[in-house]
Amino acid sequence: MFSIVILGTGNVATHMFQALRETQKCAVIQVYNHQPESLKAFEEFTATTTDLSELMEADLYLLCLKDDVIKATAEQIQTKTGVIAHTSGSQPILEASNSGVFYPLQTFSKGTKLDYSKIPFCLEANSKDHEELLKSIASSISTEVFKISSAQRQTLHLAAVFVCNFTNHLYAIGETICKEDNMPFDILKALIQETSAKVQKNSPSEVQTGPAIRKDESSIKKHMSQLRHQSHLEIYRLLTQSILKKHDKL
Repeated sequence: MFSIVILGTGNVATHMFQALRETQKCAVIQVYNHQPESLKAFEEFTATTTDLSELMEADLYLLCLKDDVIKATAEQIQTKTGVIAHTSGSQPILEASNSGVFYPLQTFSKGTKLDYSKIPFCLEANSKDHEELLKSIASSISTEVFKISSAQRQTLHLAAVFVCNFTNHLYAIGETICKEDNMPFDILKALIQETSAKVQKNSPSEVQTGPAIRKDESSIKKHMSQLRHQSHLEIYRLLTQSILKKHDKL
């Protein structure tokens, strides 16, 4: 059984803790955070600490931390013999020989249930042995495990921002537009589900719909006149132009 110490208590840490606890191959033996109140949710299940010098010996130290503290934290525990792997999509692998990356490509929110077996895990390590360890742990959680370089992972993270974070922001704008005219956002959820379902089997470019791809100038002008916020108008105009340019080339 692999012994694991998780550093962090945020969304990713919480889900990795749950995912690892559900496997038969892993034991989360400790959780670290510098704020004691953040550890309360974990105290019933495992050991906790606010002191890096008190970290237990483990096969894997999983750094589920903000990007700007990953390197400094890793340096403080570099004498540990286990693999020190971070979960960031945008940060490169660290230089130490026992460094690795254990990146779950998913959006995480506390309290949201996920099917961990379908989450892609993107792995990288500075040695073959450490790569195999990360692969064994990831494979105990998910069937979707990939060896990905730092450059490839950063590209995936960039693409993920477009398909996840930016898309969710557009949902929020849609919700605002509905609320401004006293309509429930729920009316749009079937449309959201169908749009998402289409790209599971088709290229997004092949299933683009709407006034921009139809070059329906009348609808576009009407929409732009309806928008009440300048920021929404700018986004509408930019995305319309982007769709027009892309599909003019196809």
